[in-house]
Amino acid sequence: MISVSPTKPRLTTLITLLTDFGLADYFVGAMKGVMLRENPRAQFVDITHDIPPHNIEAGAFTLLAAYQAFPAKTIHLAVVDPGVGSARRPLVIAAGKQFFVGPDNGLFSYILEREAKARIFHVTNEKYFRRPVSRTFHGRDIFAPVAGALSLGVKPAELGTVITDPCRLALLSPERSGKGNLRARIIHIDRFGNCLTNLTQRELTPAMIEGGVRLKLKGTTITAFRQFFSDEGDHRSKLFAIWGSAGFLEIAAQNHSAAQLMKVAVGQEVSVSAKK
Repeated sequence: MISVSPTKPRLTTLITLLTDFGLADYFVGAMKGVMLRENPRAQFVDITHDIPPHNIEAGAFTLLAAYQAFPAKTIHLAVVDPGVGSARRPLVIAAGKQFFVGPDNGLFSYILEREAKARIFHVTNEKYFRRPVSRTFHGRDIFAPVAGALSLGVKPAELGTVITDPCRLALLSPERSGKGNLRARIIHIDRFGNCLTNLTQRELTPAMIEGGVRLKLKGTTITAFRQFFSDEGDHRSKLFAIWGSAGFLEIAAQNHSAAQLMKVAVGQEVSVSAKK
């Protein structure tokens, strides 16, 4: 744990938390307590603690969808860590004028895919860790005190060494499968049952949609596109596609769960082809 001179100014810093810990146990509160001991003026925003247990891809997507809403110098503490206690590395990442703290298990893959100029540090300076370090709770004993150190102005280079080989998930971008065709996938299903794909307007352009496209998912074909959920431009179609707030194309059903209607899950393929 680091100590701060009484004459050193306390900094007000925004720290977000994203975990799969839930709120029934003491885990989240303990991490906040560690950071407040370092910087009593730290301010916290809980992005979510309801990531499905051990689901790194869900954590990676949620972090990607949320981080750009925050101001520069925000510290994002993300812990979805099924490999806690193993040899996986603790990381600090400087990207998009913000900082990210957490395990090297692919959790930051989508941030790194979007932020090409990111700098990645393997945290090796153990003087910033809480003692003793539990083998089962690095969120409290490594990641929280490191986030606290960053909130006091400690530079990432003081925490560890630069690396260029972080663990990564499969690329978020869809694959091209012939002229005008795309092979996408479901990357998230929200609590309303909307199925978020990895398609953005970079791959599926307005001109392509205007020309007519078909989305095929588990035997179901979707051709209707809406501007908003209650848009009834194509009221004949129960299922429709819509651009969601995170910038990805979603497959939805008005007032129903599209995921339940189609019996689909995260990871299933969505093929995109021009109408014939």
